[in-house]
Amino acid sequence: MAQPEFKVDRTTALYERPAMDVVDAASFGAVKQAIANAFAVGNVEKFLKSVGRAGLRIRDFEDVAGAGLLGAGAAAQYAKLPNGDQGQIREFYLASLEQVELALRDKYFKIYAYY
Repeated sequence: MAQPEFKVDRTTALYERPAMDVVDAASFGAVKQAIANAFAVGNVEKFLKSVGRAGLRIRDFEDVAGAGLLGAGAAAQYAKLPNGDQGQIREFYLASLEQVELALRDKYFKIYAYY
C-alpha cells in the first residue's frame, strides 16, 4: 500500500497528522457523515441540547454515540471499525466540536466543561 505524502511546514506546525489509511471505508464514511450532520449549522444546537438532556459530556464520544445521539446506526458502525479507524473518527469528532461557534459553546458550557 502506498503511503500518502503530507507536506507540513514544520516551522509553524503544532501537530502532524499521521499518514493512516482507512480500512473500512463504508463504516468510516457512515460514522463521519453522522458526525458531520450533527455538527451542521442547522442541527448543532439541537444536538448540543440533546447531549445536555442526556447528562453527557460533549467530549465523551463513545457515550454520546452509545446513547444514539448521532443516529441509530452510528454506534454499531463505529464498533465495527478497527482501532485505527476509531481513533481517526474520535479525532474528527473532537475537531468538529471545537469548531462550534463560541456563542453556542458558552450557552452549553456545562457539557463542554472538564469538571
